[in-house]
Amino acid sequence: MQLKIKRLHPQAVLPRRATPESAGLDLCACLDGPLTIEPFALVKVPTGLAIALEPGTVGFVYPRSGLASKFGVTLSNCVGVIDSDYRGELLIAMTNHSRQPYTIRPGDRVAQLVVTPILLPEAVWAEELDETARGAGGFGSTGFGAEGGVQA
Repeated sequence: MQLKIKRLHPQAVLPRRATPESAGLDLCACLDGPLTIEPFALVKVPTGLAIALEPGTVGFVYPRSGLASKFGVTLSNCVGVIDSDYRGELLIAMTNHSRQPYTIRPGDRVAQLVVTPILLPEAVWAEELDETARGAGGFGSTGFGAEGGVQA
């Protein structure tokens, strides 16, 4: 399987996996110079790339765990969704949750792209829904307490 990628900028970096079994392809910043994300600021980081996903697939853009856990820099929207019919530039919406500025340099890995099959059901109204053991039980209803064990 191949993912067609169009280079929109000469400095764009072809996404690649860090290891052969990595689920995500690393997306790199395509910048002319350093970009500093001030504390609690939001920025859109260009990749210089456009992709052609196959129908029936979706691209999910996830944060890089090292950036988030070490520096508090992550995606503004938690997970980005790239629809298979989108052909524009991949922009990475990022935020800095720390109290320190963080600088992204040209070519830095800023996010990861995971491509996966997706179901596309038609939404329809229903008078009734199937019954389940859980029913309408919401947050905290599955029996796990603060210690993580099953409540009696």
